[in-house]
Amino acid sequence: MIIWIASYPKSGNTWIRSFLTAYYFCEKGIFDIKKLNLIEDYPNKQFFKGTVNQGEIHKHWESSQKNICDQKKVKFLKTHNSLITAYGNDFTKPEYSLGVIYIIRDPRNVITSVKNHNDLGTYDEALKFMQDENKVLDDYPHLKNYAKTNIVNSWRINYQSWISNKSFRRITIRYEDMVKDPSQTFTRLILFINTLMKFDNKIDSKKLKNSIKSTDFKNLQNIENQGKFGENVYSLKDNRKIKFFYQGPENNWKKNLDDKMIKKMNEYYNKDLKFFEYEV
Repeated sequence: MIIWIASYPKSGNTWIRSFLTAYYFCEKGIFDIKKLNLIEDYPNKQFFKGTVNQGEIHKHWESSQKNICDQKKVKFLKTHNSLITAYGNDFTKPEYSLGVIYIIRDPRNVITSVKNHNDLGTYDEALKFMQDENKVLDDYPHLKNYAKTNIVNSWRINYQSWISNKSFRRITIRYEDMVKDPSQTFTRLILFINTLMKFDNKIDSKKLKNSIKSTDFKNLQNIENQGKFGENVYSLKDNRKIKFFYQGPENNWKKNLDDKMIKKMNEYYNKDLKFFEYEV
């Protein structure tokens, strides 16, 4: 069975993934970057038999997830895919999915990370990216394989697809709560997972503290600066490596965006911001 770690890109998925790696897979909760690959990125080529052709990722979802479940183990998987049906194929089904961790982040902060990560020239381009209801991401230019194709849709469609679905047990975590009160937020997360796994709900407080400390943004940024983080993307313009851990908690839309963009986003995302109790 699969426990999904799902989000729109640049919303804190890697942070959650790192924390879970530290708490569940590392001795004493001290994060070891070498073990991050225990929580894999889905979809990806290691899950599929044969070549995935352009525009056909949906044909491989069910068979690959059935293969995972046939192993009779619970597996964390990271994804940016929306919880959609494409050409009659569901991204996932209850028989393959034990539960969902969905991470949400204020879109006014997501936009700066999207702009940096995708090497976009302006915030208007980044907003257009986030509002594209048919957005599909793949790493074909570098990997020459369409197995890593994510149908992310727009920021809004992505989150709505996951949190509106009643077929899966789910916890929704705000990125901002991870920053503001990591102890409380990650405690909620562990209790959710332990319940899914039918583990003892007792929290290992020392392990929790170590896991939080060893996966805070500055530590993850240092790991990247030391060249130990292997999941960077490269600019299609000049093939340079783009910094993955960019601003993190220092990403502040009030400082990064001009008044015109703030007004535009506040109007467009007004209902979404109020739903997640973000300042408008």
